[in-house]
Amino acid sequence: MSRRHHPRKVVAPPAFKGYRPYGTSVDSQGEVELLYEEYEAIKLADYDGMLHREACMLMGISRPTFARIYESARRKIAHALVEVKTIKSVYGNASFDKNWFSCKSCHALFTMPRQIDDKTCPMCHTEEIIFINEPK
Repeated sequence: MSRRHHPRKVVAPPAFKGYRPYGTSVDSQGEVELLYEEYEAIKLADYDGMLHREACMLMGISRPTFARIYESARRKIAHALVEVKTIKSVYGNASFDKNWFSCKSCHALFTMPRQIDDKTCPMCHTEEIIFINEPK
């Protein structure tokens, strides 16, 4: 019997819902789901330039687990690029320290302290917002 997966700490959700191939005569042949924790691993290691040792401590996971998540993310991105597939961001097994919301109208991502009852988008002031996570 396998062990239970603990949620991986993610600082912020990706600012995109997905990417589509552009400039090809072939229509997209399906999609690849990139989990929030895989996005976070790519961001920390490649974009922020962190060592795996530092990144795994930030995400609250072991070094081998970080390496597996990072490798999975790289393979998925390569698969999507080579086979002309859409990349879609998916919640996965992530946990956030803050409440994250997404606006249906302007697609803004934002946080809001728990004590504020005003549930409107700070950018366009619409009430059509989606609660993204359940913080720990």
